[in-house]
Amino acid sequence: MKTKLSLLAICIASLSSGYVSAAPDPVKLQQAIEKQERELKQLKKDLAELAAQQNIQREAQAKQAEVIKGAKQEIANNKFSKFSFSSYGSVNYTSDEYYENVQDTSPERRGRFDLERIVTEFGYQFNDEWDMEVEIEYEHGGTGASLEYDGFDEFGEFESEIEAGGEVMIEKAQLRYRPSDAFGVKFGNIHLPIGLSSILHKPDQYLTVLRHRSEAAVLPAVWNETGVGIFGEVANFHYQAQVVSGLNSEYFRTYDWVASGHQKRFEHVNADDLAYAVRLDYGSFKEGTALGVAYYYGNTSGNRHKSNKVSGDGVVSILALSGAFVQGPWILRGQYLNGSLSDSDAITQANKTTPGLKPGNFAQLGSKSEAFFVEAGFDLSEYTSVPVTVFANIDYSNPLAEVETGTATKRYENTWTSVGVNYSPIPEIVIKAEAGRQQVAVASIPDTNFFALGVGYQFSL
Repeated sequence: MKTKLSLLAICIASLSSGYVSAAPDPVKLQQAIEKQERELKQLKKDLAELAAQQNIQREAQAKQAEVIKGAKQEIANNKFSKFSFSSYGSVNYTSDEYYENVQDTSPERRGRFDLERIVTEFGYQFNDEWDMEVEIEYEHGGTGASLEYDGFDEFGEFESEIEAGGEVMIEKAQLRYRPSDAFGVKFGNIHLPIGLSSILHKPDQYLTVLRHRSEAAVLPAVWNETGVGIFGEVANFHYQAQVVSGLNSEYFRTYDWVASGHQKRFEHVNADDLAYAVRLDYGSFKEGTALGVAYYYGNTSGNRHKSNKVSGDGVVSILALSGAFVQGPWILRGQYLNGSLSDSDAITQANKTTPGLKPGNFAQLGSKSEAFFVEAGFDLSEYTSVPVTVFANIDYSNPLAEVETGTATKRYENTWTSVGVNYSPIPEIVIKAEAGRQQVAVASIPDTNFFALGVGYQFSL
């Protein structure tokens, strides 16, 4: 028993001796712990810095993505902003007294609706200096027809072709280069600066229901030709100078002088005789107050399909004086046209025997013509809440002011006087009413009365 106890004591003593000798140094242990704490603290710091860097990278990537998205949107917006679109149009009702022919002295009253025109205008801005513009007019909602000259016919003949759909016309198709306000160049199918209807042709730019009858009796409506022109603005002076395709005297008529000589009716435009047009305005007719003078000059015989039927040049020259005063409630606009046609008798005789052309009235062609209009309006919205403008108007035209031989008939000398109102429920829409009297400068022709209603619109995107 003692032996066993001795052995146990010896074993315990050995174990105790080994345990004590294996125990670490407390100082070293503390140093190790502090080192691990420092390493852990540094690791946490490194992890925090890494997380912060990752957040910065994510924010930078998000900002970059936003910038890229914005740039793409800006590019898309810029491309879209280069396009422009505008439109205007009018629908009218008229009640007029009509004569069946020039010998008739008993007029008949007829009421008519007319989808007068719908015009769409497309534009594109290539850069700061170059742009293009295309204007398409849909007239009267009717069937269009083109006129072709058949030179293989034995005598040469005009043939009409009926086109499908409504009557569609290109009123403008131009390219412009404008490096500065003072100078620009345009070419293509361009508006001639002759006649105020080429400048003020939207429904809210004239007071009457129809565009002015006086101008339509002597000039092409919203006159456009193919050619090239320069233009610009210097110290509130606006100038234009153009070289364009000329008129064709085969279609000159007694009742509208040279207006029907516009070659829009032909599939191809003859350009053996060119024409020249210049205009100088002080102020802006589109913005309100202005004064202007314009001049047109061009031979016409060379553009005839049967040019050997007229020996003279058939020179057309037109002087146009115009003015406008728009201030406060007052609106005042006017225009005077004076034109001359050389070799008018020779053209009259040649047109009588041109195959394929309807005879019409070839009694006389005016060697001189004149026309004018004055419209005055007062905008009541300056003093009331009602957006109404009242107006009075006078139009005068005489395409036979003078003839080369004989005495000019006064059957086509007309004066229209009228009063009316314009109502604009919103700036883009105008509703018009007009009542007036037409007087012919022939004592045996009684005066006639007319009434017209119209609605027009215009907008731009």
